[in-house]
Amino acid sequence: MSKANHSTQLGSVRATALLACERIAPAWPLDQSMAVNPWWKMRDLPMSAVAAKLQALGGVHLLMPKSYYRAQWQTEIKDSHLAKAAQELGLVASETALVAYLAMPERHTHWLNVCDLLDADPRHQHKMPWRDEIVQQISQFTALYFQYPEHMQQQVDVDNHFYQGWLEVIRQDEGIEVLMGESGLNAQFAHLPEQADALLAQVHAAMFAQGLPESVFVDYCYALLLDMHGWASWLAYGAWQDAFEGKSNTLLLQLLAVRMAWDWALWTQTQSRDTKQFAQLQRQFGLQLQQSAQLEQSWYATQQYLWVWQRALEYAYQQPLHEQLVRCEATPVQNQQLQAIFCIDVRSEPMRRALEAQSPAIQTLGFAGFFGLPIEYSVSGSQYTRPQLPGLLKASIRVEQTGSAKSRQSVAGGLHGQVAEKQTGDAAPATFGIVEAKGLYRAVNLVKNTFFPGTAVHSINQIDLEGPWTLSSHGRELTDAELAKMAAGILGAMGLKSDFAPAVLLVGHGSSSTNNPHAAGLDCGACGGQSGEVNVKVLAQVLNTAGVRAELSVLGIHIPTQTQFVAALHNTTTDKFVCFGVEGSYLWQSWLRQATAQAQKARALSVGITNEDAKVLDRLFQQRAKDWAQIRPEWGLANNAAFIVAPRAMTQRLDLAGRSFLHDYKYQEDTGFSVLELIMTAPMVVTNWINLQYYASVTDNLKYGSGNKLLHNVVGGNYGVFEGNGGDLRVGLSMQSIHDGENWRHHPLRLSVYIAAPRDAIEAIIVKHQAVADLIQNQWLFLFQWDTDLKQIWQYSAGQWQLVHAEREVECVL
Repeated sequence: MSKANHSTQLGSVRATALLACERIAPAWPLDQSMAVNPWWKMRDLPMSAVAAKLQALGGVHLLMPKSYYRAQWQTEIKDSHLAKAAQELGLVASETALVAYLAMPERHTHWLNVCDLLDADPRHQHKMPWRDEIVQQISQFTALYFQYPEHMQQQVDVDNHFYQGWLEVIRQDEGIEVLMGESGLNAQFAHLPEQADALLAQVHAAMFAQGLPESVFVDYCYALLLDMHGWASWLAYGAWQDAFEGKSNTLLLQLLAVRMAWDWALWTQTQSRDTKQFAQLQRQFGLQLQQSAQLEQSWYATQQYLWVWQRALEYAYQQPLHEQLVRCEATPVQNQQLQAIFCIDVRSEPMRRALEAQSPAIQTLGFAGFFGLPIEYSVSGSQYTRPQLPGLLKASIRVEQTGSAKSRQSVAGGLHGQVAEKQTGDAAPATFGIVEAKGLYRAVNLVKNTFFPGTAVHSINQIDLEGPWTLSSHGRELTDAELAKMAAGILGAMGLKSDFAPAVLLVGHGSSSTNNPHAAGLDCGACGGQSGEVNVKVLAQVLNTAGVRAELSVLGIHIPTQTQFVAALHNTTTDKFVCFGVEGSYLWQSWLRQATAQAQKARALSVGITNEDAKVLDRLFQQRAKDWAQIRPEWGLANNAAFIVAPRAMTQRLDLAGRSFLHDYKYQEDTGFSVLELIMTAPMVVTNWINLQYYASVTDNLKYGSGNKLLHNVVGGNYGVFEGNGGDLRVGLSMQSIHDGENWRHHPLRLSVYIAAPRDAIEAIIVKHQAVADLIQNQWLFLFQWDTDLKQIWQYSAGQWQLVHAEREVECVL
């Protein structure tokens, strides 16, 4: 083969392998934890098709087991739901046949990689399965590679340094031969190509017969990545971040090459050791390649009835909600004395109801929890920065506190010590050993925290966040006019351009727990896995600045002199409020206290608290937040199911059971529907990510969740966790976040989105944005138009609108 042809072949195989890498969604670090739709990169395919592909390639589940749906039958799922679901999906199936299907045995056939085929051969058993050894070896190497870059990242070839670093390690590791009883295995690693692209091309040429479509090689690559899905997701996060900077990142491709190299080493080892077994291996693997499409199609057909049950379960939730929405009239607030803007987070919905119940002069609004600020937070005097906005966006403004040089040095020094200690204690090999190494010191701390628990601390948030704040872009401080333009856009998106109350609370939210590596996952996903404290403090300062208000007046937004914006934080673990920078006493402070008591009482049973005395309840909630042994400090966003985009006046009289994201929106005030476009392309996508992270963590916790948090060991300070001392990096939610030990606390329903806006405006945005169209058309979520005038619910599906519910002749049930 000529040099030119060889180069062309390498490039072609590389491009094909990259298609598999593109299917992996990113997983954010623990300290910036963000809920992610793990199938985001495959949104251009129907969810049912992705379910069949993943089941065929890796035994991955996008649906619950049959026993789960059987338990819902005639409790949640009724006859009418089942019939409606079958009709929608175009299946001619009787109720009897659908019920009988649930009694059939579960099917488990799926693709087997080379290591799996060898593990399945009873003639060649080892002390441990090849799959376990491969995952363990690659996972440990990857953890060390990123934890100790000064030792592990010596190669100068940026497109091969990870792969070449692994080659150097695996070629020196003679223990694997001994452990697995495979004499001569090291020689196979010695013969591997020195570049990742060459390895991919070599395997492609040797193991894939002529005439097979390239899609088969893509699926094979994807099946290999599914073996290392946790680390693949971590590397996809790095590529996601580099893409914002226009940088190339090939680490995920190199991980694929490493995993494929193991398959190739076992292939050549079998060929050199046992010709009979190799002939069988070659035959089995080749047959799989030829039948891969049929296997996927078979799973698609097998799952059709199961999708009917899944859709019926979603109908069981949607239909009562449709009835609620079309029945109730608007409840306008007049002469408001307090306005409180909450995050759209589902945990805000019960608290908003509790606060509104304290006085008819209270108006609450829902808005994305980063409050529209495209900011990153920089700790003064240090190199530490963190994003305070959704992962879909890139920060364009840096915020930091101003202060004396001495205070900045003090903050930076304190931060350095806190982070250094945390990284030492959280290193994967140290998590168990650190207790032994520190001996009595750790024992005393454990006893102290058990009997005298302190307030849970966050090494960054405990730094003085009082400001004043400086906002800059590209090293230049923003002017009042620039700040006013930004503020005008935020207020417009909130629907708050006039009729300001004397007090306007900007309510961020955060969680409070201790000894919890996944604590950031309970904070605001819209704020980059942080609490909203920085965002609300910065925005309150901006909106209270006289110069900014003067510029806002020029833009047509007049904020009364007596109106004060107050930064507040809602602690979702305790349901208590903290208001920052408030001097004096106000009536609205008592409203907040009363709302806390009401919300705590409503939530007590869900966390196992039975006492009804308000003071006792408050104490127990706070103790729960401080308890280092508490594995379920709160339920987070469990059981989220809907996203409602409408004026709060339309939903204020409804109890939505803490399952709905609520975003305020008045289409009559949205000229050109630019705000609606923003909502459908940002908050709607974020809520889809949250919804499907919870969904995936339930349907397949082994692949998309993090297992038992009692066994977690933090890797690299913030990369993720191992369940135990090894295996793949675990991403997603732990079982304790979605299951109470007896029952699921999250039921996997795809998000139902309701938008109170004209259908043609909604459809125009769908047509304009392919990602939005993909989510809807491929049923990663359901989109409904809520016609508040005609009392109707319309669904957008297959490119057209269909009336699915209309008002009945009954009064609103409150």
